[in-house]
Amino acid sequence: MRILNICAYTWQAGGPPKIIADHTEVVLRYGHQVDILSPISPGEKPYSLPTGARLILCQRTPVVSRFFREFSVELYQFLSQHAHEYDIIHCHGLWHFGVLAPFMIDRTVAKVITIHGVLDRWVYAHNNWKKKIMDTLAQKAYLDRADLVQINNTDEREDILRYLGHPHPNTVIIPNGVKMSDFTDLPPKGSFRQKFNLPLDKKLVLFMSRLNAKKGLDLLLPGFREYVRQYPDTVLALAGSDDGYEATARQFIAQHNLSESIRLVGMLTGDDKKAALADADLFTLPSYSEGFSMAVLEAMATGTPALVSDRVGFGEAIREHEAAGLLDSLTPESVRAGLEKLLGDDKLRQRLAANATALVQKRYNIDVVAKQLLDEYTKIVRPKS
Repeated sequence: MRILNICAYTWQAGGPPKIIADHTEVVLRYGHQVDILSPISPGEKPYSLPTGARLILCQRTPVVSRFFREFSVELYQFLSQHAHEYDIIHCHGLWHFGVLAPFMIDRTVAKVITIHGVLDRWVYAHNNWKKKIMDTLAQKAYLDRADLVQINNTDEREDILRYLGHPHPNTVIIPNGVKMSDFTDLPPKGSFRQKFNLPLDKKLVLFMSRLNAKKGLDLLLPGFREYVRQYPDTVLALAGSDDGYEATARQFIAQHNLSESIRLVGMLTGDDKKAALADADLFTLPSYSEGFSMAVLEAMATGTPALVSDRVGFGEAIREHEAAGLLDSLTPESVRAGLEKLLGDDKLRQRLAANATALVQKRYNIDVVAKQLLDEYTKIVRPKS
């Protein structure tokens, strides 16, 4: 098969590029071809490309793309000329040009959409007027027309039902996966702290995700402020690219004199990301909404104990397997209580970390989930005329 993924395949885009990269490695091993079509803006860095795949970059069209996400004349031109050459066109997300264009141009190639959590009530409520305009234009009709909709959990099936007003005829639950071998050889303990000048004698809490309102930073920052007042031997590292919340975070830190207790370290990649996970005493993501959090999966695969909300995409599995601490509620008080419980109990953190690694190996190994998606592709491929 020839497969085309359409996604903003840059480090700034968060989890989807990692998901695509890991899936692609497995699909290539089965002898298929994979291209990745990515809108990009000046200054953005493309994500790492698996050997054997092809990355096709197209410039976002200035001005228009600020209001119509990922709008790119080059992307449209590429699809107009080459869409018919593929067996599968796999679109990631909703409400952006890269999802609409394939349906506008072609009716012959099988199309897949992965929701990536964007129909969650919390996410849908934000920038709702833009989404309603795109729904009116065609988004609902194109989602309905997709040959396959990949969802990560049962909540997303309910989200689709609420959005379309009826069930989609072909949805399949396939969770995100993680490449376990990425986390078997970690940098030496202390290397992250040393590089970013973090104290060696304090416990380290790590937040590692885009600095975005939906990630629960409005819960984490005040929750940690209350915790660190009682337990000053702790430091919080905020690792991630700015996605609209960095200025607010910096203002909070300055206003409450927390510059020694909360550090912004920017987006981490490669060995720096592994070193941060290896050094952390606790990973946290009190998110309001995730399709299926790669950051949480990676922390669990590393063996880093975690404190998360049940909205990270697989909260029920986490609860069932006691694979992380779950917040009692989405409040700063719950964050503070969770930090106190986990950071105050070394044995509990060790047990949660062991359970987490076992769960990831059993259910979310990339070799397993990528093969599931590949099998679904084969069911919908249309014969070439």
